[in-house]
Amino acid sequence: MNPPHPAIDRKALVRRHNVRQQQLDPRSPVSVGNGEFAFTVDLTGLQSLPTDYPVGARDDLPPGTLLGTQAQWGWHSVPPPHPYHLAGSTVLYDSPRGPVPYVDMVGDIVNDRETDTSVAETWLRSNAHRLDLGRIGFRWLQDGTERPLNAADITDTEQTLDLWTGAITSLFTVAGHRVKVTTACHPDRDELGFRVESTALGAGLFVGVGFPYGSEAWHDAADWDRPDAHTTTLSGPSPVGNNGSTAWTAQRELDDSRYEVVITGQSLAVVQAGQHDLRIAPASPGTPGSDTVLDFSVAFVSAGDGDCIPRCNNRPANHAHQPDGPADARTGVELSPARSIFEAAAAYWPEFWSSGGAIELDATDDPRAKELERRIVLSQYLTAINCAGSLPPQETGLVCNSWRGRFHLEMHWWHAAHFAYWNRVELLLPSLRWYSTVLETSRQTAKAQGFDGVRWPKQVGPDGRESPSPIGTFLIWQQPHPIHLAELVYRANPSRDVLEEFAEIVFETAAFMAGFAHPTSRGFELGPPLIPAQESYGSIRSKVTNPTFELAYWQWGLRTASAWRERLGLEPVPGWSDVAEGMVPPRVIGGVYAAIDSEPFTIRTDHPSMLCALGVLPLTDIVDPEIMRATLSDVLADWDWCSTWGWDYPVMAMTAARLEDPEAAVDALLLSAGKNTVLPNGHNRQTDSLPLYLPGNGGLLAAVALMAAGWDNGPERHAPGFPADWTVAWEGLVQAP
Repeated sequence: MNPPHPAIDRKALVRRHNVRQQQLDPRSPVSVGNGEFAFTVDLTGLQSLPTDYPVGARDDLPPGTLLGTQAQWGWHSVPPPHPYHLAGSTVLYDSPRGPVPYVDMVGDIVNDRETDTSVAETWLRSNAHRLDLGRIGFRWLQDGTERPLNAADITDTEQTLDLWTGAITSLFTVAGHRVKVTTACHPDRDELGFRVESTALGAGLFVGVGFPYGSEAWHDAADWDRPDAHTTTLSGPSPVGNNGSTAWTAQRELDDSRYEVVITGQSLAVVQAGQHDLRIAPASPGTPGSDTVLDFSVAFVSAGDGDCIPRCNNRPANHAHQPDGPADARTGVELSPARSIFEAAAAYWPEFWSSGGAIELDATDDPRAKELERRIVLSQYLTAINCAGSLPPQETGLVCNSWRGRFHLEMHWWHAAHFAYWNRVELLLPSLRWYSTVLETSRQTAKAQGFDGVRWPKQVGPDGRESPSPIGTFLIWQQPHPIHLAELVYRANPSRDVLEEFAEIVFETAAFMAGFAHPTSRGFELGPPLIPAQESYGSIRSKVTNPTFELAYWQWGLRTASAWRERLGLEPVPGWSDVAEGMVPPRVIGGVYAAIDSEPFTIRTDHPSMLCALGVLPLTDIVDPEIMRATLSDVLADWDWCSTWGWDYPVMAMTAARLEDPEAAVDALLLSAGKNTVLPNGHNRQTDSLPLYLPGNGGLLAAVALMAAGWDNGPERHAPGFPADWTVAWEGLVQAP
């Protein structure tokens, strides 16, 4: 490969895409976070206006809000009236090996909406669910009456998310008072820093903190209508450190879930103003000069009980009872609680942006390059704060809930693979390590179906327990993902330590894959029953066979697992090679690849997943590049774009790039389609009820890394996936397989 361009001015690259807003955009709030924890704010720099940032309602459920406060450890379950078990949804399906039990669903999912589910199924699909840990926003207290701040109260608004320092600065005027709010998140602790500067603090403006119950709703992590189902108990104040700081601790109990919220500040007063409401205000209201600044931190700490799980990633453990700020290196003076967090963030984010990969397109005159560069930079920030934690993320990350807050393992590759391509494997490792915690659960699933190895679930919480579904449990394309992700980690860090750490995950995955493929006179085949990545075939799951993408993924995944055994000096497993070398070829109809090998062969809705067989994957023996070229053209000419999803456009771009069609690759990434919308804050919006979609952001990053750095045995030219007349500067990327 030709060498990349000279070093990129990363500070200039990043800061020209700072998010700046001067008016309320209900679709585009901004967030601070660290991968384990995130806090999403409105135009006030807090969460003062939750109803102005709605998540659209689904079915008969009320609307939610985009302004979430979520942590990887923050989970909750509503106690069931009696134990519910998956056995009630288990159905025997005919397979080439005889009847096989699958966790199905009495109800159905039509247009992404659940219908006619049983009470047990609804509970099992909803619990455990991710929890909104609390809402922090401005309120007014005048003449003894308290009320929320609302959008009509604020004028002259201006907000900037500085990507280089990880801080949000918000300016607005309320009741004639100018207000400045600075917001940041500690890079290693689930702790927020706030500094509010305004004379409005002496005129009745204060910060309120409210706590909800957990919600079983599809999209909402907070239930504000069950105050008696949980408890909030405030204790303090207690002196902290040597700089006059004081701390208050709110103990939270929701059934079996426990956590603490610690508020620390100087010249601060914190009181419990309601059953689940706290009030943060200056300690000496009315005293000149003492009521113009609120400097405080808010830390969220898992008690490690019930559904709240302690951190298990490679970052320091959260310990909010150590709120002492570091000393300023220049003066030796202990910093205020908020300032210590601002300084920690301002040290972390330049290091983040200066390490790993970078792509710069600004020197290209084509206006598409400017927009693509914006999407690339913002996607790096969004995936770093939402997708780099100790669990695979839900599709909406830590902003709000989707699919009841549970995460989807078939989406894990799209959330996380790019971290390896961008040479930031430390951000992928925590969620990849999670698979080792559910090996036994997944092994039992495989055993119950008559297979060796592990069969990974689809829609789950931290415990890895499958959810009832007429779709999810029949998907198989998530099975090779751990092999793929582990291989990307190894390519970025080719060490024996990596091989030994993930060998069991890789080998157990391969054992199931080899057993699932069944021999026929044509070769090894897949299914039935199954549903391919393109879920349009859900209603005929009992008949679907040999989806094109999955056939190629099986061959590549088993070959990769065999390579891991060779690298470790282990004997090969003959069955793996037999299956890999004997996979049947995909169905070809009219010179293009069909989606599946049985009627109706190709439905032109949802994901054009047959393209993944060359693009997401490198070239395998069972794929013909010229047939794939015709397939790409066929998809681009006539597909139902309204039914596609945010990661479909990176899929097409990767296929086009590997077929040496860079113009088509760029066009695909920026295709004008509803679900390819990227908002000012970088969110890949899908629908009102799915207002952001991080697989689209992660897929974009995987695609542009492949387009810039190329792939094994790819074209010997710089940035092979970009048009020849573009000026593409890149550095620090890892070549794709």
